[in-house]
This record gives sequence, C-alpha cells and structure tokens, in this order.
Amino acid sequence: MSKATKKPKPDLLVIGWMEHLDLPDLDVRQLKAKIDTGARTSALHATHIEVFDNDGIEWVRFQTQISDDAPTHWAECPVYDRREIKNTSGVPEVRIVIRTRLKLTNKSWLISVSLADRSNMTFPMIIGRTALKKHNIAVHTRRANLTSS
Repeated sequence: MSKATKKPKPDLLVIGWMEHLDLPDLDVRQLKAKIDTGARTSALHATHIEVFDNDGIEWVRFQTQISDDAPTHWAECPVYDRREIKNTSGVPEVRIVIRTRLKLTNKSWLISVSLADRSNMTFPMIIGRTALKKHNIAVHTRRANLTSS
C-alpha cells in the first residue's frame, strides 16, 4: 500500500494521567480512572462477582462503585474471557474479563476489562495500554482531566 492510499490518522488526543470517563454499556458515568500504561489490561473495581447462564451464554453480574460516596451499582454483561493477570503485587490470579465500550470525550470504543476488588486502591478503574492502542492517544504524565470540559 502506498503512502497516498493509507488511511489518515485521527487527530492526536492528549489525555491526562487521570481522567473521568463513561462505560455506557454498564451504565457507569464519570468514573475516575488512572491511565496506567504500565498495565497491559484495564481493570474495574467489582465485588459480589457472580457468573450465571443466560440462554446458554455465560454472563457475569457484579457490583461496582465509582467513588466512596457514590451508591453501589449492579451491572451484568457477557463473560468475554478468563485470564491470568498479575495483581499489583505481581502475583498472577485468574480474573473474569468483559468487553465494554469506553467513552472519552466524543470518542467511544470497545475495550477488555478485568474485574477485580480494587477497594484498597485509590482509583476504581485503571486503563491499561491495550485499551489505548490504535486510537492515537498520548498520555500527559503531569496533567489530569484534560478531556473534561
């Protein structure tokens, strides 16, 4: 393919090391997330994780909370995968992985998210580098909330 026929790249989106984002498929809005390019997979705070059968398809039901003072929220979606993922201590653990839309500014795309109890963590969600791949995104390491209006 010649350079003249290459698909043009979208404008570079510069985001902060922390952003507020939406997960519309899970009905989660204004979730404070740390952008963690050191992590491969994104992770969402989830408790009461329960797998169930929905017409022959494996689904998961879980509770999440976007901040300490927000009410808990139940979400359900199909199970996408189970993966061995290293926790913050570097210890591998098998986690349920879901696929859901991430909405940041006026852009929206599907990402893989592992479910984990992050109650001892500062952020209810981390966005790993694979969620940012192929979206022409740069992370500003000294600024936060660059996508907020």
